[in-house]
Amino acid sequence: MAALTQQLAGGLRCPPLSNSNLSKPFSSKHTLKPRFSPIVSAVAVNNAQTRERQKLKQLFEDAYERCRTAPMEGVSFTIDDFHTALDKYDFNSELGTRVKGTVFCTDANGALVDITAKSSAYLPLQEACIHRIKHVEEAGILPGVREEFVIIGENEADDSLILSLRQIQYELAWERCRQLQAEDVVVKGKIVGANKGGVVALVEGLRGFVPFSQISTKSTAEELLEKEIPLKFVEVDEEQSRLVMSNRKAMADSQAQLGIGSVVTGTVQSLKPYGAFIDIGGINGLLHVSQISHDRVSDIATVLQPGDTLKVMILSHDRERGRVSLSTKKLEPTPGDMIRNPKLVFEKAEEMAQTFRQRIAQAEAMARADMLRFQPESGLTLSSDGILGPLTSDLPAEGLDLSAVPPADES
Repeated sequence: MAALTQQLAGGLRCPPLSNSNLSKPFSSKHTLKPRFSPIVSAVAVNNAQTRERQKLKQLFEDAYERCRTAPMEGVSFTIDDFHTALDKYDFNSELGTRVKGTVFCTDANGALVDITAKSSAYLPLQEACIHRIKHVEEAGILPGVREEFVIIGENEADDSLILSLRQIQYELAWERCRQLQAEDVVVKGKIVGANKGGVVALVEGLRGFVPFSQISTKSTAEELLEKEIPLKFVEVDEEQSRLVMSNRKAMADSQAQLGIGSVVTGTVQSLKPYGAFIDIGGINGLLHVSQISHDRVSDIATVLQPGDTLKVMILSHDRERGRVSLSTKKLEPTPGDMIRNPKLVFEKAEEMAQTFRQRIAQAEAMARADMLRFQPESGLTLSSDGILGPLTSDLPAEGLDLSAVPPADES
């Protein structure tokens, strides 16, 4: 300690300058090493960064000033455009709301639908169609299809909406039934069920009730199942979900149109050795084997088959017994066409029926003229046009020659 104090008191001593490198004379042979060049480079980089930062700062300051003083300057998308865009993609998600959507995925249980909401919506299989189907594709629900749906619920698990097409189709079906009732038209209904009061018929996708008192035939409910019968609307009440129909009213209208000599389109129901039963608007008529063709038909199956569609002429109609006699023989342009060319008979049916009716009218006129021939005292005669009027010189005194009149049952 005393030695240290003595040394401090004597002052600090430094080595003489002659022992350092600074005391040596400068020589051109010795070049300075660029010890400080890295420092200069670092300073240059730092200066470039500083300028860049200042430039960015100025840009931000300018942008901030524009936002503060003129935020919409140079922007083509206005506030009104923004609100319009929001209204376009925003919709009411309440139950019963109709929305447009595009199907983008289907599975065995339904389909996923994009309705531009925060999450996709789901169309269950049972809500895809008014009819019973096994897959949504049977109802035309395929990826890419765009439809109008109605919101019927919400899935609490993922907040997705549940959609329905079936409900919209039901509304359209009721509207269609009201229209058909107003027009008083006859429709076909398929019997799908029965109870103690009547049968249930499927019409326009809706289940209508037909009381037994409104069924014209004496068939049982079991015999009517899966068959189609003509019906007319009696009551259409969507609010009470009541759809009442009548087969009697439909049959009465159909029978009123079955005038003798008229041509109707029918479907072959069954074949018997003596003829074929033809369904003509819910009424079964008999096409006897002798009325199929002028040529002899030995086997009806060679000419007709169940399910064939053909045109027939009404020969007779027994309303009390519900029997209708039909003929295709009277519609043949030439004898045997029903066997050789049934298509021609179908095409020429109305024309041949008109010719047949004219022949019948002519024959009736001739018959009336024949009666007048034996009663000249009546003072009436039949003109060449078939008009009954006062006696004129047009009618020979000896009467008319009826020997050339063809038989009424031949064409």
